[in-house]
Amino acid sequence: MPKLAAQPQSIDFDIARTALVIIDMQRDFLEPGGFGESLGNDISLLRNAVAPCAVVLEAARAAEMLVIHTREGHLPDLSDAPPSKISRGQPSKRIGDIGPMGRILIRGEPGQDIIPELYPLPNEVVIDKPGKGAFYATEFGDVLKKHAIETLLVCGVTTEVCVHTTVREGNDRGYRCVVLGDCCASYFPEFHEAGLRMVRAQGGIFGWVSNSRQLLTALADV
Repeated sequence: MPKLAAQPQSIDFDIARTALVIIDMQRDFLEPGGFGESLGNDISLLRNAVAPCAVVLEAARAAEMLVIHTREGHLPDLSDAPPSKISRGQPSKRIGDIGPMGRILIRGEPGQDIIPELYPLPNEVVIDKPGKGAFYATEFGDVLKKHAIETLLVCGVTTEVCVHTTVREGNDRGYRCVVLGDCCASYFPEFHEAGLRMVRAQGGIFGWVSNSRQLLTALADV
C-alpha cells in the first residue's frame, strides 16, 4: 500500500479505494468571458493549477484509479439556482446571461464544460452540481459508495470555496480527504494559503495536504 507524504502526517492509501476528484476546472472559471472574469477576477491566477492537475490526472489514469470530475452549473430555467446566488455582487454578467461561451454556468453550454487540458475520458465520472460542494444535490456520494471509496485526492478551484466545501462535506461523511495543494488555486492567493492551513490545522481537522510531486513519488513505489 503506497504511503503519501503529507501534512500534518503521512497517510497510507489503497489505490482501489481512492478517487481522484478534480473540482470545477471549467471554462467559465478559467477562460476569458466566463463567470470568474465577469466578477472582476484575474483568471490567470487559476491557471497555476492546470499543469499539476494534468500530471496527476495522467498518473491516476495509469494507476487505474477512479477519476471523478465536477462541474458547477444550473438547469436552463435556473430552477436550481437560488436568487441569492444569481444576484450576488455586481458582475458584468450574471449566471444565465449570454457570454462568449454561451449562457454563463448553464449546463450543456460550452463555458460550463471542463477545459481541454483536463477533459474527461469517456469512462470517467462527471458530476454536475448546482452548489459549491460535490455532495449537495448530486449522485457523488452514491458513486463513492458504489466503488467502496475511502480516500479522496482533491484538486481544483477554487481552494477556499468549492474545494473546501467538498472537503468539509467529505470529512463529515467519514472520507479521508487529501488536498493536493499545487493542484488547487484561487483568485486570491492569500485565500489559497489560508485554505490549505485550515485543512491541516489541529492535527488535520478536515484532512491532509500534499502535492503532485509527493503523489507521483508514492505511486512510483507501487
